[in-house]
Amino acid sequence: MTVNEQFMKEALKQAKKALAIEEVPIGCIITYEGKIIARAYNKRNTKKNTLAHAELLAIDKASKAMGDWRLEGCTMYVTLEPCQMCAGAIVQSRIDKVVIGCMNAKAGCAGSILNLLQMKEFNHQVEVEYGVKKEECANLLQSFFKELRSQKKLNRKLVKE
Repeated sequence: MTVNEQFMKEALKQAKKALAIEEVPIGCIITYEGKIIARAYNKRNTKKNTLAHAELLAIDKASKAMGDWRLEGCTMYVTLEPCQMCAGAIVQSRIDKVVIGCMNAKAGCAGSILNLLQMKEFNHQVEVEYGVKKEECANLLQSFFKELRSQKKLNRKLVKE
């Protein structure tokens, strides 16, 4: 197993924590000099806060660990391609590299819809690696949304009765 696969495995553990509390299973870790300095998972529903994405929560923790808002020398591992808000925060925080599990065709801003991480117009560009533990990351999300659709269908059926 490569170093990137090992760290993505840790991000997947975070995603499974989100799943356990019925959040969209997205997990994120940030490393510095080969060590994990921040771990987070999606908590939007739990916190009732749009900003409670795994990436933003991890950036906050990493900034505290580093004692600075600049996260130069850090690598982020995230199970799902970041949205526009998270991609913007990644660029702003000066993270060096992002390793992505699976892509997000509907909201991804690291290559799917657009690539905010590597726009030459910004003063910082982020190195990106795609597809690390892709199937495992995608399967976790797909099974979550399949179950969510089944629950909604069941609830509609119960309401009609």
